[in-house]
Amino acid sequence: MKTVLVTGSQGFIGSYVCTELLNKGYKVIGVDNYSKYGEVQRAHDTHEHFRLIECDVRCLSNHLDKLSDVEYIIAGAAMIGGISYFHKYAYDLLATNERILAETFDVAINLRLHGKLSKVVVLSSSMVFENTDVYPTPESEVEVSPPPLSTYGFQKLASEFFAKGAWEQYGIPYTIIRPFNCVGIGEEESLQDEEYYVGNHKLLMSHVLPDLIHKALTLGPNEKLPILGDGSQVRCYTNGKDIARGIVIAMESEKALNEDFNISTPTPTTVKELAQEIWSQLYPVGPQLDFEYQEPFMYDVQKRIPDVRKAEELLGFKTEISLSESVGEVIEWMKQKLVK
Repeated sequence: MKTVLVTGSQGFIGSYVCTELLNKGYKVIGVDNYSKYGEVQRAHDTHEHFRLIECDVRCLSNHLDKLSDVEYIIAGAAMIGGISYFHKYAYDLLATNERILAETFDVAINLRLHGKLSKVVVLSSSMVFENTDVYPTPESEVEVSPPPLSTYGFQKLASEFFAKGAWEQYGIPYTIIRPFNCVGIGEEESLQDEEYYVGNHKLLMSHVLPDLIHKALTLGPNEKLPILGDGSQVRCYTNGKDIARGIVIAMESEKALNEDFNISTPTPTTVKELAQEIWSQLYPVGPQLDFEYQEPFMYDVQKRIPDVRKAEELLGFKTEISLSESVGEVIEWMKQKLVK
């Protein structure tokens, strides 16, 4: 059995990745310090082939003796949150995430020189395309579009150069993954999220889908659904199970050697269309949906639409889970959380 080190294993995407790896017969060493959500319980925690090193990734070198069998690293740990994070933690998003990446690659270099490491998979972000005007956006656009203006997007772009630099100097093979708008269950409320209210409704700022579902479930009579901006923002909402499957396929594939991939559904959806889908599932014969429009945040990018042909052609990867299925899944999960 091959061993994979997953940093940020207890996070939102990380937990999906751990489950996918374990289902495919890998041993998984997770690294997490529970800094985002607190000590959450994940489905993979009790699996016989999962082991957690509970520590800050910036201290990972202290645990090298436990990593001698690691053949792959999936570098997913990061300080990350919703759009409000880009303002509240503008410096920390850059400084903290750079330190996390530097330590991760220091460990990777050591394991490449003295262990069994064969590849590092870096989880970048669609935010590297923050300033593109090409849609759908191909991977090659990262080389020519203006750099991101947000410190988060800029740092994610820097994470890709960590991979390229480690390859150039130390010969560490890499694959860069850019997930687009992951949706699914397990996106808890961050301990650091800004408390932001519209009327009596606390907005869940980490991701738009649980935020809209929460508001739709708690609206009072004759209340309008609050949304940021005019609702025309376009995203490609991709189920976490699909993203995790794409990450593992790319990790395994020789065709992914030193390549970058957009991992996403190709289907664009506006925020208004997402809200309508939620509303129709919650209230199929209920009242008509109406909106209350709020001032958007500065870095609320209007469009994120990936070109996914490269992943299809080189990896044979396509997403399988529809937005309707994802919405239904998260609705049921959110209902259970509200009952608690």
